[in-house]
Amino acid sequence: MPCPICEKPTETAFRPFCSKRCADVDLAKWFTGGYAIAADDPEDAQELDSQLRQADQQKPH
Repeated sequence: MPCPICEKPTETAFRPFCSKRCADVDLAKWFTGGYAIAADDPEDAQELDSQLRQADQQKPH
């Protein structure tokens, strides 16, 4: 199975990646919204909006 980031052969220590660098690139994509799971349920969107508003109100200005 090739590394999903760079297509090199995987290393057991970093599986399914070939290196810590590629594992970190993948993690950064998750953190920055590079990966997303589409939702068709409007309640999901409303819940997310509510959570984002709460988080925004709690952060210091």
